[in-house]
Amino acid sequence: MLLSPGFSWTLLLKLVVKVELHDDRDRRKAMRVVSSFEGIGSLSMDSKDNKLTVSGDFDPVKVVNKLRKSWRTEIVSVGGAKEDDGKKDEGKKEEGKKDDQVANLVKAYQAYYSTPVTYYHVSPEETPNCVIC
Repeated sequence: MLLSPGFSWTLLLKLVVKVELHDDRDRRKAMRVVSSFEGIGSLSMDSKDNKLTVSGDFDPVKVVNKLRKSWRTEIVSVGGAKEDDGKKDEGKKEEGKKDDQVANLVKAYQAYYSTPVTYYHVSPEETPNCVIC
């Protein structure tokens, strides 16, 4: 199977890790560190069990390694994220509407703020002492 150069796999993952956090400051720092990664869809923390749940299109190895630099981290589970089919359809419809609205706004902006094109023509007769000409 041949794939086009612009093709990319999008796989929604769900990662659950147990992180030994001592206070609220550590919890905030851990959430900030994980949320800085690209592709994070949702992030939740169970303070009672110290479990951090991350879902989205991200690299779980990088997330766990970054957490392990500061805290003792244990992987509880890694797997595909499960979503309700009804929620997916609603989300796609809303995204489609938002994309259409954005496209319409961009077209309106470009029409209103069109960039004028200015051409300059200098005849060689006007600059008789020109060395380059």
